[in-house]
Amino acid sequence: MTTIIGIDCACDSRKTGIAVADYASGRASVRYAATGLSRDELGAMIVEVVARATTVLLALDAPLGWPAALGDRLASHRAGDPLAGSPDALFRRDTDRFVHRTVGRLPLDVGADRIARTAKAALDLLAEVRTATGQPIPLAWSPELATGAWAIEVYPAATLKVHGARDRGYKLPDAKRERREIVAVLGHLLDLPKDRSPLLGSADALDAVVCVLAAADFLSGRCTAPTDWPTAEREGWIWVRGPA
Repeated sequence: MTTIIGIDCACDSRKTGIAVADYASGRASVRYAATGLSRDELGAMIVEVVARATTVLLALDAPLGWPAALGDRLASHRAGDPLAGSPDALFRRDTDRFVHRTVGRLPLDVGADRIARTAKAALDLLAEVRTATGQPIPLAWSPELATGAWAIEVYPAATLKVHGARDRGYKLPDAKRERREIVAVLGHLLDLPKDRSPLLGSADALDAVVCVLAAADFLSGRCTAPTDWPTAEREGWIWVRGPA
């Protein structure tokens, strides 16, 4: 059995959603989902789960790398000089273009958007968990996981879309009807807790459960792997199930 921790990342820990699930025989069973935790509470919960489980997969809804072209250009750039390259080449990663091309959802540009702050918060959280547990928590590139803790990048909107669920219009606080539609679909794909009020009350908790679904797709071998491995290992890769 593999333990999955789905994390809908945010700069503010109280807007970070977290879900914990058990994965076995091709299906995930969600046993906890919440949001509104302090940074200390969030970190302590993740550390406890990682410490107790034999194999753990953290599925984070945040970019875990930056565009390679941007890094190459900025290394020698000086103020006032032109920045060679198109905006798409500089600010988007290979995986962003792949998800847009195959799924029809375009992730935010980590090279040019406030999502970079969320990415930094996610990387800081990973670093804290590594320090507290003494585990390296590398990125996973294959569903065949050895014992220990691993991490992947996921994108809930793309996962919802490939599973035929609503992928827009459910984020607002009063969008309970829209979230209820998504929960109904998730109930066929995952084993959900009897108390589904956290998912109906918060898009952050709901997205954390969608992160669990994306991780289950990854562990089932249903996600599309990169073709340019060196670039993916530098920029990061969004694991999403191939469209039906």
